[in-house]
Parts: sequence; structure tokens; C-alpha cells
Amino acid sequence: MIAATIQLCTYNRSALLERVLEACFDQTLPDDSYEVVLVDDGSSDATPAVIERARLHASCAFTAVSQENRGLAAARNAGIARATGERIIFIDDDVLVLPNFVSEHLRSHATRPQAIVRGGAIEVESLDELPPPVWSIKNYSGNYFWTTNVSAPLATIRAIGGFDESFSEYGWEDIDVGLRLRARGVKAVFNPRALVYHFKPRLRASGIDGLVAQARARARTAVALARLHPHWRAFLATGINPAQRRFAAWRRRLGFAGRLRDRLAELGERELTPREARLARALANEAYFEELERALHA
Repeated sequence: MIAATIQLCTYNRSALLERVLEACFDQTLPDDSYEVVLVDDGSSDATPAVIERARLHASCAFTAVSQENRGLAAARNAGIARATGERIIFIDDDVLVLPNFVSEHLRSHATRPQAIVRGGAIEVESLDELPPPVWSIKNYSGNYFWTTNVSAPLATIRAIGGFDESFSEYGWEDIDVGLRLRARGVKAVFNPRALVYHFKPRLRASGIDGLVAQARARARTAVALARLHPHWRAFLATGINPAQRRFAAWRRRLGFAGRLRDRLAELGERELTPREARLARALANEAYFEELERALHA
């Protein structure tokens, strides 16, 4: 086996994908010691053309799989099935890895071979104006297994059956994997030098409806997660607990969501101000808890 597989999935992000793949190919360790496995989950944009150009320029082994849109869990499993590295490193199609990315993951695995390794992520609004590659506590994520930047022995991921494909909508499929790994006693270590830039562009007014729809999908999968893992970690992470549900119900009685919609009305197509973006995220949060109650009672 080679040392590592970088595995990522993509859906209609051709504008980002070329640069993301270039960064994956530009690693400091020998080209024959790692590979990149990409799964295109039914993209309808220029992704196929990007993949063909990547084949011509890939410096390491590069496998690209195209399938009908089946959701991220199924796409991850397609990538896992084709991985040949001793370690599998999961990233998303909106992250830019640093040249020492794979070597840092492998350095952590050398000292903790059975553990999962969590890398650092710096959120950026542009991939053209990047801050210094220094992770700080303001970028901290408490997620135990977050596929923006995490690695594990490939055999460990296969032993738990990979990702649960019943998570066909957005959200929680990686948290489910993490909870199953925790149940097996797999430890996690954090390496802030295994670093990525995570692209988080400013929200535009035209994206508010999509943000709300995504929140509703995430609520439905949250209920699925809690039923699979009736554990305090799942109840706290998803908001399926008395304190958060009561607070959300109180806000609904006050018509909080309606007031947010009124304040966000008629914004056109422009980029939101930071304050407006906070209001949009608050509206998505209201939609999440409203949908959560519907799904819990379904």
C-alpha cells in the first residue's frame, strides 16, 4: 500500500475544483507515496472538463469516479472503495491544502498509528488573498471527526462500514462516523500544522433561501442521527434536548422568524453586510428548529 490517499467529493464546484486539485498534487513528499481519489457526485457544471485537465497535470496517482447524484455519504463510500493508501485523508472540495499537508498527517500517524488525526482549518473569504498559514484558537473546531480535514487508517474506516448511506440529505454523516469510532475507543489527536484554508465566501441575498433549505435538510438528518445514537453527544450537537427545544419554541411563539424575514426582504442580489449575514444565519437556525420538531413528530 502507498502511504496515504487524499479523498474528496465534489458537486457543481468546478470554479473551485481545479485549484483544490492543484494544491493536492503539490505536496512535499514523493509523488509515488500518495494518491488523490475524487468522486464527482453527479455534477452538472464544468466539473468533467476540470477532471480531464487534472488527469493531464496530476503528479501523483489520480483516480476520478463519476456517479449519479446520491449524496455525500454514498460518494464518500465510492472514494473509500477505490482508496489504496494505508491512511485515508478526507477533505472537502472547498479547501486548499498546504504543501506539507500529507506529510504532517503522516507525521502524526507515525506516533499514534491507530488514532484519527484532525488537522487545522483557517476560514477565508477568498482563495486569492490568503492570510499567513498559522492556525490560531479562533479557528478551533470541537468536531471529533470533521471531513473538512481529518485522516484515519483506511482499515479502521472500512471496519466500521464507511459512511451510512441512509444520510442522503445534507448533514451529520461525518458526525455519525465519529460517534461510531468513539464507540470503538478510537482516539483523536490534533495537528494544527496539517493545515487547510476553508473557503467561506460572504453570503449573498440570493443565497438566503438555499441557506434555509440546507438548515431544514440538516434538521431532518439530525433526527436520523439521534435515533441511531441515543446519546448525550448527539442530543447536544443536534439541539434535540429540552433546553434548546424549549428556547426555540419560545422564539416561535414570539414570531421571531417572521420578523427576521421582514428585515431581510427585498435585498436583491447583493452581498450581505456582516449584520445581515448574521440575521440570515439566525433565520436558518429558526428554520432548523421548526423542521426539527416536524421530523421528531413524523
